[in-house]
Amino acid sequence: MCDAYTLAGKPIPTNKRCAAGKIFSNPEVEKEVPWYRIEQEYTVDVNWPLGWPQGGFPGPQGPYYCGIGTDKAFGHDIVDAHNKACLYAGINISGINGEVMSGQWEFQVGPAVGISVGG
Repeated sequence: MCDAYTLAGKPIPTNKRCAAGKIFSNPEVEKEVPWYRIEQEYTVDVNWPLGWPQGGFPGPQGPYYCGIGTDKAFGHDIVDAHNKACLYAGINISGINGEVMSGQWEFQVGPAVGISVGG
């Protein structure tokens, strides 16, 4: 998602973005206009995951998927603010949804051409 370099200015071994940048800047690849989309999942946690009973665990996974209902969509106000901040920052958010665990959310970023999906 981002470039990382040594103090000498060389890409670190795990810097896959640098290699991808060389590939995507190749004229033969550029003319293909490859589109990508990524998903970022996270859990909203304020000293304890939202929607979990204090000191306990939520019910079985599943009914929280897509966050239908106020008794299943924990942290929606936080997710809404996060979405607005991403859009304001120019991140191409194409969707959000509640995930399978209470307090778990997912953002879909993209579609975008080449490595620009990673920011």
